[in-house]
Amino acid sequence: MSEQKMPTFGLQVVSVNGTFYDDRAQEIILPCEDGELAVLANHEEMILAISDGVIKIKKPSGEWIYGVVSLGSVQIAHNRCIVIVNTVERPEDIDKVRAQEAYDFAREHLLQKQSIKEFKKSQAGLARALTRLKASSKYSGLK
Repeated sequence: MSEQKMPTFGLQVVSVNGTFYDDRAQEIILPCEDGELAVLANHEEMILAISDGVIKIKKPSGEWIYGVVSLGSVQIAHNRCIVIVNTVERPEDIDKVRAQEAYDFAREHLLQKQSIKEFKKSQAGLARALTRLKASSKYSGLK
């Protein structure tokens, strides 16, 4: 049997630090508020918010690459997907010691009396640090 080539779409993943990915892709899996969203070629048009989490990109070759992202958005239109996030980093580039320190700091800060705004900021920091720690352990060795 001949292997059928999967259709692809244009994918761009950018953050304030630059471009993480800019090429064709077979699939991207995005972290959203109510779970993960998989995008394939010819997906319906939409704009969505992205939560802190891990994006999974399947390149045209079939290889998966991973990125740890913070809040952002995605626009899907005309067989093109544009992901804009505050930060994105490869799991193997995460400094585990720094991530653990950020987690400990945010956890300690949550226990202190604070305004609602400060509490939400501490919660977000804790979620981001936890995501980075988990991703650095789970996805660092994968290629």
